[in-house]
Amino acid sequence: MRIFLSMVLVVLSITTVQAQNYPMYSEIYVNDFAGVLNADQRDRLRGTLKELKAKRGVEFTVVTLNTLQDHDYSGPIEPFATGLFNSWGVGDAGKNDGVMLLAVIEDRVMRIEVGSGYGTSMNGPMQRVIDGTILPQFRDGDYPEGLFAGVEEVIYQITGTYPGDYDAPQYEQIAKRGWRWAEGLIAGLGGFAWALLAPVGFGLWRGWKFISRRRPRKCPNDGTWMIWLGEKDDDAHLIKGQIREEGLKSADYDVWLCPACDHSHVIRHGAWFSSYSKCPRCTFHTLKTETTVLTSPTTSSTGQAKDDYHCLNCNERWSATRTLPVRTKSSSSSSSGGFGGGSSSGGGASGSW
Repeated sequence: MRIFLSMVLVVLSITTVQAQNYPMYSEIYVNDFAGVLNADQRDRLRGTLKELKAKRGVEFTVVTLNTLQDHDYSGPIEPFATGLFNSWGVGDAGKNDGVMLLAVIEDRVMRIEVGSGYGTSMNGPMQRVIDGTILPQFRDGDYPEGLFAGVEEVIYQITGTYPGDYDAPQYEQIAKRGWRWAEGLIAGLGGFAWALLAPVGFGLWRGWKFISRRRPRKCPNDGTWMIWLGEKDDDAHLIKGQIREEGLKSADYDVWLCPACDHSHVIRHGAWFSSYSKCPRCTFHTLKTETTVLTSPTTSSTGQAKDDYHCLNCNERWSATRTLPVRTKSSSSSSSGGFGGGSSSGGGASGSW
């Protein structure tokens, strides 16, 4: 009976994973569906991963998504990552040595999934890369740097060599590893010093920010000193779109009120990092974009993608299709024709920020 129940659970688990709406990849190296990288950053990351493929034969793909719910999934990231890895077939079919770095930006979760050829040997190293290299950058909102640094460390863990050093003499590689170790030590000492000085610097920065945003203001109507309203009271003087921006954290508003004539002055402070763009209809930064690749481009024909737009303020919805350029040819047949057919048995590591 127990064996039968176990088999049922396994079947249900597999069915659940296969039911997900996995995105279609546009290439085997960088699929930035969340749009956290600009064109130059994607080219830089793609170059690193193409070099790994050419020098060591390892397929390594980086994927960013907005939310897992966009793909009809709600649950832990591990089953989704394994299912996406196997759906795409990352890595060589015989060696099963592929690697996928998946970051879900709005859910604030990530996973490094590795092929079944690694067994469990990479679980610990991948966890250290996530905790020590990637998450500190992600928590600061620097997703590009977190991806760059994380990819380099993952490559070192699986090959024993950093990008750019594949053909370097052994003594040079050892020297560079020593230099990186020294850099890490210096950074650690610097971190210790920063831990002592950071509260002072942070306090000064917060003080400057407070003074800048809370400096006294006079009413333009009668010259009366105005009163700054707190978060609980300023909503009464904001319109729907401004309140929505604050809720989505795409902007923050300060409201100053004149106690004499009841004149209010609203000051907008845009967020440094936000996944919401400006809606052309209501002009508020409440527009969410979801991209679906309809037809993947090849080396001989263009592809097509659909962008679905939804404004969470005015509820305007529309879609637009765009042409994906012809992919550049590569000496690797896998890079032009798709992944190598590898699979994962769930190895790797996860993290959240």
